[in-house]
Amino acid sequence: MRAVITAGGRIEGEYARAAGTRIKALAPMRGRTLLALAVEAARGAGAEAIAVIGGDDVRAACERDVEKIVPESESGAENLKRALRAWPADRDLLYLTSDLPYIGGAAVADFARRADGALAIALSEQEDFARRFPGARGFGIDIGKERVVNGGAFFIPAAAASRVADLAARFFEARKSRWRMAQLAGPDLLLRLALGKLTIANLERRAARILGIEARAVRRCAPEMAYDADDLAAYRYACEHP
Repeated sequence: MRAVITAGGRIEGEYARAAGTRIKALAPMRGRTLLALAVEAARGAGAEAIAVIGGDDVRAACERDVEKIVPESESGAENLKRALRAWPADRDLLYLTSDLPYIGGAAVADFARRADGALAIALSEQEDFARRFPGARGFGIDIGKERVVNGGAFFIPAAAASRVADLAARFFEARKSRWRMAQLAGPDLLLRLALGKLTIANLERRAARILGIEARAVRRCAPEMAYDADDLAAYRYACEHP
């Protein structure tokens, strides 16, 4: 298994001042950076080689710790495409975001194992997340009668990366909005969503039909995989709660 980490996200204003950088991946976290934590987690999960998508500052921060640096684009969707094409598609690919302050190798390894060769996204249950991070601001999306929290980890089986790159970019941009995800998935799923009948199984089946490969939401992943430092409040919480 190889791994790729996107590290092109920018932060501004008070968040950037608190972190001391405009590059979110380089924000300090308990003596490391968010990017260093992601690299350690990928390596701890068994990644044989790691590529990072980023600019010159990212290169300077991690080039001794990874096998490849891929120059970033100004577009998040394009960076995802570059991530999925960072390695030849002859091995399974682990994709991680670089804004996960609690990520660890054991949790990532468990997710990759339970993906079991399918195209997969990590999901944490809302109740598990709330127990692990009491008082944290609201995370999660409602799907039907369930509330889940999307993780920042994806598993792409060998030979599938090039096939899913364009569609994955669109779903990645919509991943925190159930309406946008359902719109991408089709009108019947949008209707199910409006009626409160959309299920994760519906989304899995549609993804498999569109892509021609098995697709899976890996449930009950460690909440640490789903906590992202998207904004200043989330970043400060992570700094204050080891």
